[in-house]
Amino acid sequence: MTKSGSPPTERIESLARGPKSQTPAGAGVRRVRMRTSGASMASLGGGEFLVKPDEMLLPYPKVLTDRLLHWAETCPDRVCIAKRGADDEWRTLTYAQVWSSVRCVGQALLDRGLSVERPVAILSENDLEQYVLTLAGQHVGIPVAPLSPPYSLVSKDFGKLRHTLKVLTPGLVFASDGTRYAPAIEAAVGEHIEIVTTTAPPDRRKSALFTDLLETDATPAVEDAHAQIDPDKVAKFLFTSGSTGMPKAVINTHRMLCSNQQMIAQIFGFLEDEPPVVVDWLPWNHTFGGNHDVGIALYNGGTFYIDDGKPGPGSIEKTVRNLREISTTVYFNVPKGYDDLLPFLRADRELRQTFFRRLGLMFYAGAGLSQPVWDAYRELAFETCGERIIMATGLGSTESAPMAIQTTWETDRAGTIGVPVPGVELKLVPRGAKLEARVRGPNITPGYWREPELTERAFDAEGFYSFGDAVRLIDPHDINKGLLFDGRLNEDFKLGNGTWVSVGPLRAKLLAHASPYIRDAVIAGLDRDYLAAIIFVDAEACRELAPGILRNAPLADVVRLPNVRKHFHSLLKSFAAQSTGSSNRIARAVLAEEPPSLDAGEITDKGSFNQRAVLERRADIVESLYASRPSEEILQAGGGLGS
Repeated sequence: MTKSGSPPTERIESLARGPKSQTPAGAGVRRVRMRTSGASMASLGGGEFLVKPDEMLLPYPKVLTDRLLHWAETCPDRVCIAKRGADDEWRTLTYAQVWSSVRCVGQALLDRGLSVERPVAILSENDLEQYVLTLAGQHVGIPVAPLSPPYSLVSKDFGKLRHTLKVLTPGLVFASDGTRYAPAIEAAVGEHIEIVTTTAPPDRRKSALFTDLLETDATPAVEDAHAQIDPDKVAKFLFTSGSTGMPKAVINTHRMLCSNQQMIAQIFGFLEDEPPVVVDWLPWNHTFGGNHDVGIALYNGGTFYIDDGKPGPGSIEKTVRNLREISTTVYFNVPKGYDDLLPFLRADRELRQTFFRRLGLMFYAGAGLSQPVWDAYRELAFETCGERIIMATGLGSTESAPMAIQTTWETDRAGTIGVPVPGVELKLVPRGAKLEARVRGPNITPGYWREPELTERAFDAEGFYSFGDAVRLIDPHDINKGLLFDGRLNEDFKLGNGTWVSVGPLRAKLLAHASPYIRDAVIAGLDRDYLAAIIFVDAEACRELAPGILRNAPLADVVRLPNVRKHFHSLLKSFAAQSTGSSNRIARAVLAEEPPSLDAGEITDKGSFNQRAVLERRADIVESLYASRPSEEILQAGGGLGS
């Protein structure tokens, strides 16, 4: 920001049009109904600003299942949700079927005396049973907590699973496959807790099959419980790891979920013009998949296809199969997902045509999207259908349900996060040379379950929640040009010479520069003379640099390959050559030989890295990066491979 205290001086006619496009000449943007109102910014003094949307938030239901009832009455035979079965065919549930199942399962939950003090914990992945169970709990006021499946299936010590269950004190635990989840259940679930499974209920435990819940006859007690729900009470718990420590339970109230879906419906008006069709793999234990994406389909009477694929070799092919079969109207993914899907779109015209045919918006979140990938999708859309399709992101979190700030217009660069959505106030607070983003609105959590001290620290005196993120204005004179993400504040540090290092933007540039061979990087340099990096390579991409390497070769073997080391040495040198000073020049790097550890907190189950945990756990590697005589494993921007 170049001029402190400057309020916006101009209003653009329509945010849906956005700035003038650069690619390609004469190409039009696919017209879908988007928000056209903007926001206003006013100085609060002391370098602080308050940003308010011009559009008011319209009324919204008390409980999300009120929308389910609406669609069950108006379009009972429309498919609500689908997933492939063991025979590879789609299993579908209509709105009428989901509504009937929700009432029956809701009665079964009431019969068990479950409550906010004894909620439902879910261990397993996205499926039809979890969908019904979650809505049933919400309908009768019994919270559900979907837990990360890797806590049960990947973790070696089940430490995070034990922790989350201790916080929740659940009265019922659900897992789709009793055999697959048996080790986790035996290790972490108390014997007094009932286990419900779709198949293979555990022996010698209090257990039931999900069909038992479905066969429960609903009574008037279901609607009595629904009528008594306070919209500010807990609808679900979502666990988030944050930057340090064990996962914490973010309270998601009914008001949060319903108000946020109304916010989304107002800014993405096209969702109301045609029932959305969504093909989505994102895990429901995260707010992006479990609140945002699932909620959009339900709130707007659409059809949600559970994608049995995900990013990564051996899994992305399943996503491709689903997208070749189903034309989506809106597509959600993380940047890694867009990366992995891109070569399939380039190689398969039929896939491109199906993918872009009805698509009104491409949405990404969870991390920054590289500019080359952004440009590639714009070009593919134009080549396929003669139109550009808006690709957008915003800023939100588990604590904001998640949408808070969002772009609704076409831009020419990745990373624009837009302006606050209706109902959300944004406060910009100076933090050194940066602006911290804080938000307030009906979609913001009241806090963390059974963590009063964490809750108190998350809010300021005026009730604004702090993301811990920095933002900056694209145009300091016009808030309606939008904001840019400017990094995580707790990641930034000073070099020994007193120079501040803005880690987020630097890391994003490095990832873009080394794409597709890099998965992530952790930047070191606190109180040091120069910056260094621990680089986690994309093993699959790196294998292309050495075709002879075995597909299942360990990561350590991959990063030791001469061709891989030579390539990264070249990338490090070229990255340093375009740097402007010590704050953005990475002088040394090492290719990590050990994958990030979930149990040690180095990585979350959604794939994001915890910089502090990596640096602490790999302190010996950090020291080797700053040795006066570096070992041969260290890549140097100013020298050869090693010493």
